[in-house]
Amino acid sequence: MLLASLIVPDRFEATLSPRWRMLLVVCALALLAPLVLGVPEGYERVALIALVAVQAGAVWWMGERPGTVTATVLLAGAGIQFLNPSGGPGIALIVVSTFAWLRPARESLWGLAGALATAVILPLATGHAQHALLWPGAALLAWSWGALGRARSARRQAEAERVVLEERARIARELHDVLAHTVSVMVVQAAAADDVFDANPTKARQALRDLETSGRQALTELRAFLRTVRSLDGEAALGDVEAAPQPGLADLDTLTKPLAAAGLRVTLHAEGLDGRTLSPGVELSAYRIVQESLTNTLRHARASTTDITVAATDRELTIDVRDDGTGGGRLTGLGAGQGIAGMRERAAMMGGTLAAGPDPAGGFRVHARLPLEEPS
Repeated sequence: MLLASLIVPDRFEATLSPRWRMLLVVCALALLAPLVLGVPEGYERVALIALVAVQAGAVWWMGERPGTVTATVLLAGAGIQFLNPSGGPGIALIVVSTFAWLRPARESLWGLAGALATAVILPLATGHAQHALLWPGAALLAWSWGALGRARSARRQAEAERVVLEERARIARELHDVLAHTVSVMVVQAAAADDVFDANPTKARQALRDLETSGRQALTELRAFLRTVRSLDGEAALGDVEAAPQPGLADLDTLTKPLAAAGLRVTLHAEGLDGRTLSPGVELSAYRIVQESLTNTLRHARASTTDITVAATDRELTIDVRDDGTGGGRLTGLGAGQGIAGMRERAAMMGGTLAAGPDPAGGFRVHARLPLEEPS
């Protein structure tokens, strides 16, 4: 892990809160005060008190200037260790550990080098050679402890950011699935009303009524979606009604009915579903895949018919959507941006697969396979 921290770019930003800075100052005073008492009165004690004050005061700025503070504490610690060899380098090891946590390993290594140098040279210079083995090991342990803490904190931050990004992607996918189909139907209905507005006012009025119905349905779906998001975030207001249940295979008939008015004849076949109870996740994913397939057909295909087959076996659910339109527009442009990519993501999340492309027999085909057991 430490080697990886030296190789992989480190973008983690660590900060010290005022509470932790105060704790550092208190620890410095508590650890350094006994050292003063171990030195006889005289200029040595005065010098030692000054060095202790420098170390204790410097650590308050550890969060803003960790490099400067570390250098100051190491130099003051060298003086303390020279005046009182048995007392060690003061709080230098704590500061080195904190420095390794605050800054990337590549930057904090010089702090470790400084601590090792003083830990070896000063005991030898003051006649305490036995400490030349103890203090270097302590310095290396202190730096490693801080670097490991930084690596763990960086990993937790990266995991939290990953969860946020995944949640954003999920919300974007759900919002696209909720609105894209209904809005596409509304666009086709509005175009149909415009085409017959003068020649057949009655048919135009019916298209406008269908357009109004689709608009109300879009608003209802959007409110339900936003209510679900707020409830997941713990922001649902008191008195909010319970979120509407997620759609499933039983809702496919309702999904396909408005398409006839939009000029698309849809045939729905169900195989092996009688008396079967599927998990909500599988049903929602299957519904969204069919919904997005129909949306792409409306937006890009110029198709007149679509055949949908949903079949269940003992182990998997297959969804097959074929139309007689043109398929190229769905593999370039908006279809590849959210629609087909979103369907593939849905299938993959369920442990399944999805293929989409022009059908050799003509038109466009979407074929998905979803395991009936959701991945754990």
